[in-house]
Amino acid sequence: MIKPIMKDVFFLSQKSEPSTEADKQVGKDLIDTLTAHKHECVGMAANMIGVRKNVIIVDAGFMPLVMFNPVITKKSGKYETEEGCLSLIGVRPCTRYKEITVEYQDMAFKKHIQTFKDWTAQIIQHECDHLQGIII
Repeated sequence: MIKPIMKDVFFLSQKSEPSTEADKQVGKDLIDTLTAHKHECVGMAANMIGVRKNVIIVDAGFMPLVMFNPVITKKSGKYETEEGCLSLIGVRPCTRYKEITVEYQDMAFKKHIQTFKDWTAQIIQHECDHLQGIII
């Protein structure tokens, strides 16, 4: 189901809680909501649709990738950039890494460890910041 985009900075600044298999619908809602905003958005965190759970979605080019409980375990290639956010107005400076390794669970709650680079890595870092209540 397409959900409204959360713009309340107080809500967005709160840390999210671990997700469980009971939160699978959140992943489906993120797919629907990202698809509806595809022209202006490449990733979302669950708190952007009003749910404080550790779930993100990334438009990886070929299909959206939903990650439950993502944790960045390695990062390299630090750089400075600017990012915008569907929940916020304007762009802001931030520090990102060119390559990251992420541990996460997929829609079937199967564990994965995967390395991402460049644009996809940047999107994942932005969404993981959301889960920690970090607002760029």
